[in-house]
Amino acid sequence: MRIPLSRAIELLNQGEVVAIPTETVYGLAADAHNETAIAKIYATKERPANNPLIVHIADSTHVLTWASEFPPLAQKLAQTFWPGPLTLVLPARDDVPATVRAGEPTVALRVPSHPLTRQLLSQSGLGLAAPSANKYTQLSPTTAAHVESSLGEHIPVLDGGACQVGIESTIVSIAGDTWQLLRPGMIDETMIALSAGKPASQTIAHTPKAPGQHLLHYSPRTPCLLFTSRQSLSDYARHEPEAAALLFGENVAGIRTNITLPADPVTAAEQLYATLHTLDAAQASIILIESPPDTPAWAAVRDRLQRAAYQPTTQND
Repeated sequence: MRIPLSRAIELLNQGEVVAIPTETVYGLAADAHNETAIAKIYATKERPANNPLIVHIADSTHVLTWASEFPPLAQKLAQTFWPGPLTLVLPARDDVPATVRAGEPTVALRVPSHPLTRQLLSQSGLGLAAPSANKYTQLSPTTAAHVESSLGEHIPVLDGGACQVGIESTIVSIAGDTWQLLRPGMIDETMIALSAGKPASQTIAHTPKAPGQHLLHYSPRTPCLLFTSRQSLSDYARHEPEAAALLFGENVAGIRTNITLPADPVTAAEQLYATLHTLDAAQASIILIESPPDTPAWAAVRDRLQRAAYQPTTQND
């Protein structure tokens, strides 16, 4: 159910959930200070309550509404990467609902860059908890149609077009003057270290929980297998005529349905979930996925694909 900005603000102020666009993926948003509204996020997504939520804020002046501290290191990263696909995990104020924090002493904050959601945040004055607008562990949505396919057409959606980054934000925990990477994203570890002026700490006393860390996540309904070589994928496909494939770089013949993404991590990330949604709808017996290069620039895409294809007892060449 597509709705205008004014209606989205009205619903959020009434304690309802609304799917909103960000530059990363669509989020299922609710007033982060309203525990009843937060409960609707968990119920709609069928998400376990021990999985914390990211609070989306209009700008860095709102950080201390949620965090008890805004250390200089966190300020430096915010100045460099906000608005944008970086989430900072900071010590939480006592009045931040435990349901948002999943019981952690920290809170995850982000300033999104999508212009429509920035307008929503500014006009509503709310901080919005907004995990991806899909059922838990399923493929993240990068269009309004993806949201409706996963959660149903009754869910109100603020349609902001296709997401431009295409995968979830980088998550970084800040403890004083040290930082730790909790989830890779398109702002990679090298970029963070350059802005921070120091590498990630290897001696963090406590690693906070972060979204997106379940071993099976970002997963199509169709079973997936991940292959570290093109040859092993092709060999498998010869014995599975109804398979579909996701490849990087040059195409390969002999597979009934296949989509090739560019050998560029930024473009591939933007198209990744939309491509997996397309392959999931192809009614293939299985989706064969070629693993991208094992380099820092591809770390976020590799992370999402490894979780999408996670199998507790099976490994492939």
